[in-house]
Amino acid sequence: MSTSLMYLLLRQVLQMLSQLARDGGAKDVEILVLRHQVAVLRRQVHRPDLQPADRVVLAVLSRLLPCPRWSAFFVTPATLPWWHRELVARRWTYPHARPGRPPVDNRVRGLVLRLAAENPTWGHRRTQGELVGLGYQVAASTVWKILHQAGIDPAPRRSGPIWRQFLTAQARTMLACDFFTVDTVLFKRVYVLFFVEIATRQVHVVGVTTHPNGAWVAQQARNLLMDLNQRVAEQRLLLRDRDTRFTAAFDAVFTAAGIDVIKTPPQAPRANAFAERWVGTVRRECTDRMFIVGERHLAAVLSEYVAHYNGHRPHRSLDQQPPSRPSEVVDLITARVQRRPILGGLINQYSQAA
Repeated sequence: MSTSLMYLLLRQVLQMLSQLARDGGAKDVEILVLRHQVAVLRRQVHRPDLQPADRVVLAVLSRLLPCPRWSAFFVTPATLPWWHRELVARRWTYPHARPGRPPVDNRVRGLVLRLAAENPTWGHRRTQGELVGLGYQVAASTVWKILHQAGIDPAPRRSGPIWRQFLTAQARTMLACDFFTVDTVLFKRVYVLFFVEIATRQVHVVGVTTHPNGAWVAQQARNLLMDLNQRVAEQRLLLRDRDTRFTAAFDAVFTAAGIDVIKTPPQAPRANAFAERWVGTVRRECTDRMFIVGERHLAAVLSEYVAHYNGHRPHRSLDQQPPSRPSEVVDLITARVQRRPILGGLINQYSQAA
């Protein structure tokens, strides 16, 4: 009985809709279809994502539609007036000035930190005075605040220059020395003593021996000063590690020539980075790639390699120029490049043809 009743009701509804369609009521049917589709979408989307243009359209239409008919919107009635008030507020809102002092310019902040890093003994007042001389009107309290925020203590409690800064500042007057070892074919260990001029990266291999005692090391120091000749006056510091082979007699040779000896911290090879870097270079390019028979063989090999290293091998720190040769402008169109093998072809050396 109930099934028949439902069938009859559904049939009547369909007849009414078809009659409306025949009578020109297609628009009303379309409205019914759209309302039903909106009801379906409401069940699937809990919070629609509206663009600002959508909000404007809905807010304007809400002013044209009577309040009792606002149920047609898929948002709550209270939302529409809120959108309208927000649009009005944006229309009449002016930018507000930030309270307090104006922020410090990033260029001034960077300059303060640079002055503090390059001048460890300067306090915030000394730094502020330097800024005034450069044309920057900054209060001393502002400089102190910048340093404090960066974790830099006021002088004189600020620490001195780091080891790298010290080496860079003193490079033109510094020598570095160290030993490195080479094992021969017959498992005999040979010691090599060398010096590096840090400014020019020029290397001096002063001795090769299997028994490096204190007297031998001191004599090699005297030989080095004789080889440097007039350039000894340019040197002020010698950097070495705490090897026991560097005796007091070794230090006295350089002290007599006006060169102060600086010892690196214990177990800190990075403190003598220039010498350690050359050891790695000579091993990778030379001694690790060939068999060494004895002292004389090693001395001959190192002599040829050092001549290549000082006279031809490019260095990044010297703008790809070798230590002992000035830069020259070469016409690459007319130039001819020649190859010259050294160390039996282990390393190739290139030069311009005459």
